Amino acid sequence: MTLKIGIVGTGNVAKRNYIPCLAGQEDVQLGYYNRTKEKADAVAAEFGGDVFDSLAALVAWAPDSIFVLTRESERLATAQALLELKPKRLFFEKPLVAANGQEDVREEDFTEARALLQQAAAQDCETAMIFNYRFFDQPLKAKELIAERHFGHAVNITGLVHYACWSHAIDLVHHFADPIVELTALQSQNVRGERMAAQDVTAAFRTGQDATGTLIGTSMLDWTLPLLELTFNFEKGRIHIRDLDGDMEVLDHHSGRHETHAIARDRSRWDQYDASFVKSILAYLESLRQGQPPPVPGLAGLQELQVEAAIKRSIAQKRPINLATELPLEL
Repeated sequence: MTLKIGIVGTGNVAKRNYIPCLAGQEDVQLGYYNRTKEKADAVAAEFGGDVFDSLAALVAWAPDSIFVLTRESERLATAQALLELKPKRLFFEKPLVAANGQEDVREEDFTEARALLQQAAAQDCETAMIFNYRFFDQPLKAKELIAERHFGHAVNITGLVHYACWSHAIDLVHHFADPIVELTALQSQNVRGERMAAQDVTAAFRTGQDATGTLIGTSMLDWTLPLLELTFNFEKGRIHIRDLDGDMEVLDHHSGRHETHAIARDRSRWDQYDASFVKSILAYLESLRQGQPPPVPGLAGLQELQVEAAIKRSIAQKRPINLATELPLEL
């Protein structure tokens, strides 16, 4: 069996984090489309594969899935154009839609993304997301421990998060607990930071299974130190995840033990980052081979945007937001 994978957008992210992995699979055949054809030609010359002059030609090639790897500000228009051509499957970089960039997700991004996934569902086009933070070594290990040791449901969650990791942190809350259903958010009065100039945000929330939590988003975390700290308190244990390559603390109520799980010290944070893409992509390819649902469905991307939209609305209107009634997924 040969998997035909289409690539739309052959920029730096695609060249660094996607195409080398895909090209290295013996059963994968690649096809490319880029608005600037010369860039697609260069990628094909380096990694192999076919270049197409239009999205229509790429879809006519009948790929098993099309990876939408354009800039987030262009992703909506690209996905809409692709859906008009009736593809089998679409796999999205994150965030699903962000017209003004991932550092400035707005309520209309959620609305547009919802309409996009509704159209995909109506056409029986399966959608999937990357959300590669699920595939770092520590989150993978945490999932194993939670199941093996019967930690039960999450009851409390706290997070301190750099905005570079913000969408991933929201997704990890959903991944380890369950979707956020209500939240109240506050915003600082002054813009802070340089790389992603933004106001600090604190969101207090409740999930569908009644876990409560708080996420703090900020640009005021030094890049040489952890950018992400999440603590999940379960019925029978507690897990603290720090950054992309930091130690993970596990408190086991059953045994009364406080454990530290560390990864090998010969790899940098960014080695872990690159490896997480490989694991994400390989898991998705295996789901195609086995005819199984994707490991991270497109719905996860919409749920993340739903939370961001609720945060913006809560800040603007100075009140709690019920996500299901005010910003329903409708899928």
